[in-house]
Amino acid sequence: MEYVVECNNLTHYYGKRLIYENMSFKIRKGSVFGLLGKNGTGKTTTINILNGYLKPKSGQCLIFGEDSQHLSPRTKARMGFLMEGHIQYNFMNIHQIERFYSAFFPNWKKEAYYELMKKLEVLPEQKISTMSCGQRSQVALGLILAQNPDLMVLDDYSMGLDAGYRRLFLDYLSEYAKAENKTIFITSHIIQDLENFVEDIVILDYLGVLLSTTVREFKENFKKYVFMLSTREQIPLQKDEVIANYEILNGKGVIYSFADKKSVETHLKQLGIPFTDLNEASMSLEDAFIGLTGKY
Repeated sequence: MEYVVECNNLTHYYGKRLIYENMSFKIRKGSVFGLLGKNGTGKTTTINILNGYLKPKSGQCLIFGEDSQHLSPRTKARMGFLMEGHIQYNFMNIHQIERFYSAFFPNWKKEAYYELMKKLEVLPEQKISTMSCGQRSQVALGLILAQNPDLMVLDDYSMGLDAGYRRLFLDYLSEYAKAENKTIFITSHIIQDLENFVEDIVILDYLGVLLSTTVREFKENFKKYVFMLSTREQIPLQKDEVIANYEILNGKGVIYSFADKKSVETHLKQLGIPFTDLNEASMSLEDAFIGLTGKY
């Protein structure tokens, strides 16, 4: 199997604060990879390391086989990077900014840019300075596509985009990536958008990697169980080898677990929890993400 990105044992600190330790993952060629985590867990840090903007405390990232700290111009030309904030040249219009960027990229495909602008109904004569945050985001996304990179790195692509535009862009990007065999590395705070888009995921917590899997396997193996409690007194629930997370509210309990229903039922009995009506509940990707990482 060919890997576009290989990160091995990444450890990084900001001052004395540990971001993560010994984080490793690989991104398959032609796949869509999602790095998920709450604010402050190291998503943008990881992307900055990938791009060579930040040196990790230890560990190494390889991009197309090259160390990310010493990328050649040829490898950099194969990468498209959309940073959080979508910085643009405000004095230019849609047509001018396309011509400006095209001079820097030998594989430029302006058709991809103008096709997306047409779908998003952005006028070619419109100046960046007169656009909303969402419209500027659309321009930035179009410029990334026009670069025609083999690896697209999108850090919080959704900033400023409403629900309809986010869905339109992901549908367009999915078709484009599959047709052109592109590899995508994406982060987003809007987990539900990624459910039918990403294939492989790494979920970060505040001390490192919680889980590395596929979306399909995560949704199949991670379960939510709801039950009723026959007491309002405090019960001895805590995270352990069976209980990945839990919630108790107004006589109702919720447990998140990688174990099957029978194992959870047996475990609760062993803990002496007075419960009834234990049932499995369905979850979206966002539900499962919150269940694993917690609401707070």
